[in-house]
Amino acid sequence: MTAYIGLFAAAFLAATLFPAQSEGLLAYLVHAGAHSVVLLVAVASLGNVLGSLVNWMIGRGVERFRDRRWFPVSPGRLVRAQAWYHRYGRWSLLASWLPVVGDPITLVAGVLREPLWSFLLLVTLAKTGRYALIAWLLT
Repeated sequence: MTAYIGLFAAAFLAATLFPAQSEGLLAYLVHAGAHSVVLLVAVASLGNVLGSLVNWMIGRGVERFRDRRWFPVSPGRLVRAQAWYHRYGRWSLLASWLPVVGDPITLVAGVLREPLWSFLLLVTLAKTGRYALIAWLLT
């Protein structure tokens, strides 16, 4: 049970804007063979999607703070991210699994008011697909 909780926590944290990584832990647990691969993929996916949902929710409320001195994203970077999202639209959420750019995409989706249903559908497909591929490659 501890392995699943740890994997969930790692996957959740990795999906937020904090620098973290969960693929290595998933790979280790799959390779060890002591746990259900399907359950490992499900737990990692759930944690990662919920972490992305936190980004989306932050994005929904972040606009009101964009002029504050402590705001972590410069106006120029926010405008660039918004332009990128407008260009590629909701389908860019399929890239939410990518390192470096994936987490900001989920934040921008919230800023630009992506509907929750499409956000969850596309992010779940992307993140579950990545974890399933990793598990499949190791089994």
